[in-house]
Amino acid sequence: MDDIDSMFTDLLGEMDLLTQSLGYEMEPSEMSSSSQREKNFSIGFTDLNESLNALEDHDLDALMADLGSDLSETEEKLNATKMGHVHTQLHKSGYSTQQQNVRAPISLSQMSSLASSSSSLPPEPPKPLPPGEAEAQAKTDKIKLALEKLKEAKVKKLVVKVMMSDGSSKTLMVDERQTVRDVLDNLFEKTHCDFSMDWSLCETNPELQTERGFEDHEYLVEPLSAWTRDSKNQIIFLLRPNKYLFFKDPQIFYLWKKDQKCINEIKERHKELLLKENFDGPSLIVPDLEGLLYLREDGKKSWKRRYFLLRASGIYYVPKGKTKTSRDLACFIQLDKVNIYTTTDYKQKYKAPSDFCFILKHPQIQKESQYIRFLCCDDEHTLSLWVNSIRVAKYGATLYKNYQMAVRRASTISSTLHLTSLPASSPSTPTVHRANGHTPQEDLPEPPPDVIPPPPPGWGSGV
Repeated sequence: MDDIDSMFTDLLGEMDLLTQSLGYEMEPSEMSSSSQREKNFSIGFTDLNESLNALEDHDLDALMADLGSDLSETEEKLNATKMGHVHTQLHKSGYSTQQQNVRAPISLSQMSSLASSSSSLPPEPPKPLPPGEAEAQAKTDKIKLALEKLKEAKVKKLVVKVMMSDGSSKTLMVDERQTVRDVLDNLFEKTHCDFSMDWSLCETNPELQTERGFEDHEYLVEPLSAWTRDSKNQIIFLLRPNKYLFFKDPQIFYLWKKDQKCINEIKERHKELLLKENFDGPSLIVPDLEGLLYLREDGKKSWKRRYFLLRASGIYYVPKGKTKTSRDLACFIQLDKVNIYTTTDYKQKYKAPSDFCFILKHPQIQKESQYIRFLCCDDEHTLSLWVNSIRVAKYGATLYKNYQMAVRRASTISSTLHLTSLPASSPSTPTVHRANGHTPQEDLPEPPPDVIPPPPPGWGSGV
């Protein structure tokens, strides 16, 4: 027994020596948490350093100022908390102020380090750099400082690459307080495009072959934080005419059972009445959409036709052998925890009956999963009916407020641009017009020299 104890003690000693020789290693949980934090600093870049280099100089300066104010405020709060804690501890222990001022004796190792530091020669001053290299070095220093400050910032920030429709890109700094509407306004200033309410930010997932337009009220950092570090997803800035189709032509969705000719001939005042009736009442009225859709069954490659119904609480279907009465309906999915995504080329990818498909999934799901719900429509019109009606059922009156805000903003900016484009008239030199619209004779310009009549004979001869 004693031999076993001694062997175990020796083994522990060897493990201690081995650990000391290897030095401190980060725990796996700490490594994963640090990498998780780093991946959330940039979207669309291979690393954070690349994303900061892509920022324009004034954007990088604004980021540094913002991070500096955040950190100074955090440090002030932390110092105040520490001072309060120290004061409490001193009060409890009964230490006097004189005892706090007594310095501890300096150890031999500290004295030797001080002596070595004092005996060493001062470092040589750095050589001046050429103007171009000096600017590059200044930006490099800013980026290094920004990398450190980003890890300590109290407000989560992302450096985001936004792709344009022409293949170019813009780099933006977005923090967790900014909505999609704020980011769109920023892009309007950077791209100098028109202020159409149809401009959108969309996310694309090439692995799932999906696309979703972010809603204007969403905080952009939240859905982007769900992307994995090696994600190939992209953010695209593009025009989407169907973004607010529901509110531009509400009769398409609320009168979908009517004849198409009747829907097309409805007047604007009737559209306004439809919106007022369904959105301004005590409760939101969702279109009573229903019909046959194809469902891709869990774990199978086949698609089955089911009769689906949309309600404010979610999507329901009629089980086989049942009726459309409420007691027979089965809940297919509730909308509060999922988003709706349109798809690309699912006829080839999943052998769908058509390419007019959409899926419903939690935003954290970025790869194929059993928790994704696949649905397929017969045509593009049916797909538009379901996608837009589901958006209204999910977001309710908030979506209508987004539309109203977009209309007000577009009209305000267009009127401002119209006023600034008008020629400025000078009040000091008013133009006088006669009753017939001609300018008075005294205001006419002098004729050119070649039409001035010659002087009469003998002019200037003194005769």
